[in-house]
Amino acid sequence: MTRTAERCALAVLLVGTAVAYLWGLGRAGWANSFYSAAVQAGTESWKAMFFGSSDAANSITVDKPPASLWVMEFSTRIFGVNSWAMLVPQVLLGVASVALLYATVRRRFGPVAGLLAGLLLAVTPVAALMFRFNNPDALLVLLMIAATWAMLRAVEDGRWRWLIACGVLVGFGFLTKQLAAMLIVPGLALTYLVAGPPRIGTRIAQLFAAGAAMVVGAGWWLLTVELWPAGSRPWIGGSQNNSILELTLGYNGLGRLNGNEKGSVVPGRGADASSYLPGRTDLPSGFEFPGGGKGGGMWGDPSILRMFQPEQAGQIAWLLPAALLALVLVLVLRGRAPRIDGDRAAVIAWGGWLLVTGITFSLMAGIFHAYYTVALAPAIAALVAIGVAVGWRERARPWVRVAGALAIAATGATGWYILVQTPNWNPWLRWLIAAAAAIGTVTLLATLVPAVRQARGLVGVITVAALVTGTAGQVAFAAETIATPRQGAIVSAGPSSGYGFGPRRGGKDMPEFVKRFAERSGPGADGERGRGGPSFLMGSEPSAALKALLLQDADRYTWIAATVGANSAAGPQLATGRPVMPIGGFNGTDPSPTLAQFQQYVADGRIHYFLAESGGFGFGGSGSGTAAEIQAWVEKTFTAHTVDGTTVYDLTAPR
Repeated sequence: MTRTAERCALAVLLVGTAVAYLWGLGRAGWANSFYSAAVQAGTESWKAMFFGSSDAANSITVDKPPASLWVMEFSTRIFGVNSWAMLVPQVLLGVASVALLYATVRRRFGPVAGLLAGLLLAVTPVAALMFRFNNPDALLVLLMIAATWAMLRAVEDGRWRWLIACGVLVGFGFLTKQLAAMLIVPGLALTYLVAGPPRIGTRIAQLFAAGAAMVVGAGWWLLTVELWPAGSRPWIGGSQNNSILELTLGYNGLGRLNGNEKGSVVPGRGADASSYLPGRTDLPSGFEFPGGGKGGGMWGDPSILRMFQPEQAGQIAWLLPAALLALVLVLVLRGRAPRIDGDRAAVIAWGGWLLVTGITFSLMAGIFHAYYTVALAPAIAALVAIGVAVGWRERARPWVRVAGALAIAATGATGWYILVQTPNWNPWLRWLIAAAAAIGTVTLLATLVPAVRQARGLVGVITVAALVTGTAGQVAFAAETIATPRQGAIVSAGPSSGYGFGPRRGGKDMPEFVKRFAERSGPGADGERGRGGPSFLMGSEPSAALKALLLQDADRYTWIAATVGANSAAGPQLATGRPVMPIGGFNGTDPSPTLAQFQQYVADGRIHYFLAESGGFGFGGSGSGTAAEIQAWVEKTFTAHTVDGTTVYDLTAPR
């Protein structure tokens, strides 16, 4: 490929990605209103921006570090708080991820491989979802790619600066989504231990330096939060003891692995129900939570084949078998290469990323959502592109052509399996993929016959068949994702398969509040509901009358209202631009504020209204723990009146 042709192809790839991701972007509205409210808060308050607070009055933070919010907040400070100003930076992160993956793969394997890697990332359905959404995953993916790029540069020349850069990038990834960024570290460390140019002692010292840089990259913010007086900063959302370290190691750490997450909406199987939802009266004797554990439940079934379960397969699994085959292919082909071989180093890095992250996602018993799989997309795209490049280079070997045929067949079978999960959605597509896979597989195997190998046009047939097999389903799912707005805290790409978030067993011992929670998730948990009513997963949008009421004398109050759960608070806050206190944080289960603190706020005249949306809080209308105590006190102390279906208590007018 000439340099001019490469530049044109790259321009088409990046411009096409940008146009596709920007198409109809504003229709997503506030997307995940939980994060949108935090963006709005950070636009109003630098303190809220630094801590990642849910409201500008800094009552509580979101349950993640704030790095991804900072990107959107800088944009909204310039262009105003609106959907486009918030989501366009996410699109730009996606385009940058495609460009950086192209550059990283191209550097070793050539322009065709680089362009193919970028294309495969761009059309991965879950990538098309998350690069148009306001969750932290867009920035996380870019930082993970950048860290891998820096490590592969270090493998080339052994310079300390690349190791330091790699560590800093992983550290900032930690500030985006905590331990999720750390899943690439084992593969990167192994890459340099195996293929780094210096002697083993120097390599180990350099990796320790990279680790120190990683600690500095994340630790400056963590240390600031830990040392900041707790009374003058917001409560750390997602923690039960107001500690960022607890959030890191508990709710967002080991709890994700074993399922026992204090404050989670559904802790792991066998957890003590009373310690998570005190005061519940509708829990059967001996009840165990359905989520987590070996039995799965609310978060799906932990299994080594989890990525092929219907909930996840359409998001990420299209090329997963081909990527694994490419990993094995290159390792075998480069088995006798020198220790510092760049081809082998690259597949160790990308393969380590894929295996460690994929196995962790597959076996984690705690909270797991299908969109998490976007973290696998760059590794899959890179491995497939590298496999194509190395396979083409070694195509004279018969067994390499057999491996290529197997990859095409496996990709076709995977595409068929995924599309069967949505039998009424474009049924012709699975037949197209099956036909292309059959043609590509048979044609490639036919090249094993010397007489056939000389036939003209075989390369073109194989190329077209492989491209159709590998991209047709992904492109179709990505296009459907772009065409259909996604909203809510739990979203997935592609058409609904009828699977997804929520209890699928319907056991008789499942409490009614869990069933209602799942029902409010929407069909298939795709998050495609409108924004009209209250939901645990989506922010409610107040009526004009309620908005006008909330804005009355708004300047006199720190919070114009309080309500249980961050999603219930997000809608009124975004509609009015004024702080709304989310009691109990995201799940309504964080012990902040306490009843005594809330009563003092009311006595000091800092909160105007309390909003009680029936059935809209967490697991049944009143949150749990301190949130339930607060709501009970409000109901006892103040008079309720209804505004367009929302129960409102004026906290300045006790009975």
